[in-house]
Amino acid sequence: MSTLRIISYNVNGLRAAMKKGFIDWLKTDPADIVCIQETKATKDNVDHKQFTALGFHDYWFSAQKKGYSGVAVFTKIKPDAVEYGTGNKLSDDEGRVIQLGFGDTRLINAYFPSGTSGEERQQFKYAWLDEFLNYLNVQKKKYPKMILCGDYNIAHKEIDIHDPKGNKHSSGFLPEERAWMDRFFLTNWIDAFRIIHNEPNRYSWWSQRFPSVRIQNKGWRIDYISVTENLKGNIVDAEIYPDVKHSDHCPVYLKISMK
Repeated sequence: MSTLRIISYNVNGLRAAMKKGFIDWLKTDPADIVCIQETKATKDNVDHKQFTALGFHDYWFSAQKKGYSGVAVFTKIKPDAVEYGTGNKLSDDEGRVIQLGFGDTRLINAYFPSGTSGEERQQFKYAWLDEFLNYLNVQKKKYPKMILCGDYNIAHKEIDIHDPKGNKHSSGFLPEERAWMDRFFLTNWIDAFRIIHNEPNRYSWWSQRFPSVRIQNKGWRIDYISVTENLKGNIVDAEIYPDVKHSDHCPVYLKISMK
C-alpha cells in the first residue's frame, strides 16, 4: 500500500445514483476507497452485493430517519478498525460520521449538516461544527495522521463559489461558517485540493433548482478532502470530477503516499 486513491462523493441518495450509472462508474476503478455521503439508505435496502462483487468491503452508518443523511465507505483495502459515530447522539442519530483505521492513518468520512432549511438547522449546524472540531482535536491526539473526507457544506473562500457577493447571506457561505473553516485549518489541517490547484472556477456542487447552473458552472466547492499537516508532503494528486454526474455534487479525489 504505497499510495492510496481516495474519492469523497455526496451521491444525494445512493439508490438514485445507482440508477444513474454509479456502479458502472465504480467499475472504472476510480479509487481504492470511496467515501459516500447522503446515502439516504441502509445497507439492507440497497443491493450491496454489487459493491462486494467489485472487491469492496462496505461499511455503513445510516440515519435513524428513513431516507435521510447517512454515510458509507467502500474500500478495497480492509481497514484495521471501524468506528461508527462521534458519541454525539444528535449527530449519530443522523448517521453523519464514520472512521476507519489503515495502519497508522485514520480516515474520517463526514456529512456536515446543512443550514439551508431554516434557522433551527443553521443553529444545529453551528453547534455540530464546534462539537466536531473538538472531536477531531481529541482524535488527533490518538491518531496524529488523519484524512477527513466529506461534504463540509461550506465554501471556504471567495475562490470556492461562483458568486461570493450574491451569496454572502446564504447558508454555506456565511461569515460564521467561513470563520469555522479558518479555525479548522489553523488546527494543522491542509486543504489537499488547494495544494495542487490554485485556479478559480473549480466546484463540486451545483443547485438543482436551476439545471442550467451546472452547464454554466455556477457552482460551489463544498466537498473536501483534508489531511493533517504531517501528511502534506505525502499528497501526490488531487482533483475534482465535474463530468461525473450521478448527483448534484461530483466526486473529489486525493492520491496520497502512505510511506
